[in-house]
Amino acid sequence: MRGLRVGTRRSALAKQQTQQVVEALQRERPDLGVEVVEVVTKGDRIVDRSLSEVGGKGLFVSEIEAMLADKTIDFAVHSMKDVPAELAPGLVLGAIPRRADPRDLLVSASGAGLDDLPQGARVGTSSLRRSALLLAKRRDLEVVSLRGNIDTRLRKLAELDAIVLAAAGLVRMGWWDGKHVTVAADLVYKAWPMPVGTFLPAVGQGALALECRADDEFTLGALGSLHDPVAEAETLAERAFLAAVGGSCQVPVAAYARMLEGDVNTLRVQGFVGLPDGSAALFDEVSGKAGAALGERLAATLLTRGGREILEQIERKAAGWQ
Repeated sequence: MRGLRVGTRRSALAKQQTQQVVEALQRERPDLGVEVVEVVTKGDRIVDRSLSEVGGKGLFVSEIEAMLADKTIDFAVHSMKDVPAELAPGLVLGAIPRRADPRDLLVSASGAGLDDLPQGARVGTSSLRRSALLLAKRRDLEVVSLRGNIDTRLRKLAELDAIVLAAAGLVRMGWWDGKHVTVAADLVYKAWPMPVGTFLPAVGQGALALECRADDEFTLGALGSLHDPVAEAETLAERAFLAAVGGSCQVPVAAYARMLEGDVNTLRVQGFVGLPDGSAALFDEVSGKAGAALGERLAATLLTRGGREILEQIERKAAGWQ
């Protein structure tokens, strides 16, 4: 039996989604043996600061990519939203499985939705994007930095009014039934899906990325059985938007692409660029032939409409200018 080694972060969610990929792969290729290799990344070790302060989401994949490069592992399972716009040299996305729910959820301690939270409510998130979108809707909110594994963040609801999490992670953990998030008998909360039209997800949210070496034909062939062309078309356009905007990890950016009328060749792509405090929030959308060019076109439109000035303002603030 030919064996493959798969690398994953050590968090409960990362291990769960990796196990689901392994089971799906072995259903398609029962001749394969798959060994799971757990990795503690820099992003997992630093939990007392926001991602934008310590280098961005690439901190969750760089060490795993190094293990791919030196052939310690054969492929890796990432959350697509954690994968930088540019992969390390010699690596490719060998497959993008069918995408899960891309939305964010507002998980509320009291059961209140976003509009019904009390004045000055404290909402937890580690995401600049989520923070900016929350403040664009409710300038009165106090956004509290929140890092840690998914169960850790849910337990922080004892100290907050609400937190925002990705629906896909909760679904993969089996904790969300469409109305409530249930972690344990004493941890049951009302969850409100945030509409993608006005609360755009992170680039690639809900999708998994199976990364491997570009010259590893055996692994590429095996992973190909899990590949979904719709998820590929959507995330390709979103990631092209992100790369074309060119913002740093200090810039709130979002994009969401979806197939139109069952036609994999036609996508609608929505994009967002804003200021972290919510005082500026630009949205736009384009539709057209699926491909990276569609995401790039949307980025150009948003930059022309004021996105470039937003990026410059954030850069000036980061450099200590007035």
